[in-house]
Amino acid sequence: MKHTFYPHMKRTLRLMALCMALMMALPTAAQNSAQAERETFTNPVLWADCPDPDVIRVGDYFYLVTTTMHLTPGAPVMRSKNLVDWEIVSYLYDRLTDTPLYDMEGGTVYGRGQWATSLRYKDGTFYAYFSPNDQPYKGYVYTSKDPAQGWTLHSRLPHFHDASLFFDDDGRAYIFFGTGELQELLPDLTGVKPGAPRIKVFERDGDETGLLEGSRVVKKDGKYYLLMISWPRGKPRRQVCYRADRIEGPYEKKVILETQFGGFPYVGQGTIVDDASGNWWSIIFQDRGGVGRVLTLEPCTWTDGWPILGDAEGHIPTVMDIPVQGVRKETRIVTSDDFSSKQLDLCWQWNHNTVDAAWSLTERPGYLRLKTNRKATSIYDALNTISQRLEGPTCSGTVKLDLRGMQAGDVCGVAAMNGHSGVLSVRRLDKKKFSLSMTSELVNLQDPGKRITGVEVTKEEEVSFAGTTVYLRIEADFRPNRDIATFSYSLDGKQWNRIGGEFKMRFDYTRFFMGTRFAIFNYATQDQGGYVDVDRFDYYVDPK
Repeated sequence: MKHTFYPHMKRTLRLMALCMALMMALPTAAQNSAQAERETFTNPVLWADCPDPDVIRVGDYFYLVTTTMHLTPGAPVMRSKNLVDWEIVSYLYDRLTDTPLYDMEGGTVYGRGQWATSLRYKDGTFYAYFSPNDQPYKGYVYTSKDPAQGWTLHSRLPHFHDASLFFDDDGRAYIFFGTGELQELLPDLTGVKPGAPRIKVFERDGDETGLLEGSRVVKKDGKYYLLMISWPRGKPRRQVCYRADRIEGPYEKKVILETQFGGFPYVGQGTIVDDASGNWWSIIFQDRGGVGRVLTLEPCTWTDGWPILGDAEGHIPTVMDIPVQGVRKETRIVTSDDFSSKQLDLCWQWNHNTVDAAWSLTERPGYLRLKTNRKATSIYDALNTISQRLEGPTCSGTVKLDLRGMQAGDVCGVAAMNGHSGVLSVRRLDKKKFSLSMTSELVNLQDPGKRITGVEVTKEEEVSFAGTTVYLRIEADFRPNRDIATFSYSLDGKQWNRIGGEFKMRFDYTRFFMGTRFAIFNYATQDQGGYVDVDRFDYYVDPK
C-alpha cells in the first residue's frame, strides 16, 4: 500500500533533526560567548607600594593588609570581593605613641614603624598583629567586628619579627615568626602562654644560605603550611613552603615559586587564600624599583599536597581571569580629591604622627588647609606632610594651591618623596613675590633613632613669579629601566612650563624602605602661623 504522506514525514524528520542540531549547538555558542565576555585583569594587580601582604577571606569579602611603616594613619586594611578591585576601608591605628620619634622628637622612624601585619578571623572577630621594627620592640594586637568600622587596641605582645598569627582547630593560638620559630599564645591573644617554650620548627638546609622571613601560615586537610621568602646567596629570590602534619613539625620544604616577571626581578613574599568555590590564589609582592613593592595575583594549584604558585609553567600570568566573576567595582587606592568632604579620604597618609590642630578641611570648606606648626629645614623634618602612593606604569598628580596665607620664609609645594626626593618648592619672599625651585634632595639618617644628620640639596632650576595661585604637577614613569619623574608648573592651569630635568626615583631600604610617594607639604623656616590652602589634587594613571 502506497502511503502518500511519506514525503511529508521525511521533510518533518529532517526539520526535527535540524532543530535538534541547532539546540545542541546553542549551549556551545553560549559558552563561547560567555568565555569571550569573562572579566580579566592585568598583573600586577596593584602596581603600587603594598609590601608584606596578608590576605584572608571572610564570607564574600577578601581582606588585605600591607605595610606603611612611618606613615599615619598606619596599616591600611583593604577589602575586595574578587581579589582585584581593592578599596581601603580602615587603618589599624591613627598614631603610635611608644616613642617620641613618631612625633619627630629626637629623631624619626623613617623605614621603621608598622611592618608585616598578620590578619586573622575567629568567631566573629578580626585580629591583626604587628610589631614595629624599632624600640621598645613590643607588638600590637588590634581587633574589630567589622574592619570598615575601625579597630580597637586589644593587647600588647612581645616582639615577633615578620610574624603570622594562627588559630588551630583545637582552640589553641600560636604565632610563627623569624626563621621557622613558633610560640604558643594565650587563646585570647593577651599574652604568651605561661611556660610555653619557643620552638624551632625547622633548621635551614644547605640550600638555604641566606635570609628566610615573611611567615604566612594556613592549614588545609589537616596539614600545616608555612610560606616564607627565601634569599639563598648567589641564587634568585623565591617563595618556599614548609609542610608538616603536626604544628611542631617535622617540616619538609618545597620551592613553590621562582620566576621573574614583567622585566623586573624575581617575585617573592606573600600568602595564599581560597575563594568561596574552593579555588586557591596567591598574592605575592615584587620589587619594582622607585614605585616600591607591587602586588601580583596568580593561581595556586595543589599538586601532591603542595601549593604551587603561578601558571602551568610556574610564571606570573600577565593577563588572567578575575578569580570571582560578576562583582566588578570601580575602586582606587590612589585617587583625585577636591577636599569637599569633612573627612580626609582614606587614600591619604601623613608623614609621622600628624599635628591635628595644624590642618583643617572645615576652616575653608572645599580646601585642605595646611598650617605651619614648627620651624623646619626641609620636607624631611617637617610635620604634616601629606601623601599618596604613586602607581605604574605611568601616572601624574597635579595640585592647585592658594598661597595667600603664606608668611615670609614659608615653603610649600609637592614632592616625589622618598629618601631621595624630587621637590618642587614655592617659597614666599615678600608680600608680592614667590620663588619656585626644583631640587633633588637626599636625606642622611643615623642610628640610633634615625636622626637626620643632613640633607644634600641640588638645585636644578629656579624661577620667580607674582600672584597667589599656582598649579604644580609631577609625572612619574615606572616602566622597566625608567623610574623617572618630571616636574612642571602653571600660573593659570592652562599654560604649563617644565622645570628642572628628569629626576631618577630610587628605592633605598637604608632610608625609607618604601616606594616613592606624591607628597604635599608646607613648613616655616622663620615664624609659625602661616598656611597654604590646597584647592584640589587631580590624579591620572595610565591603564596597564
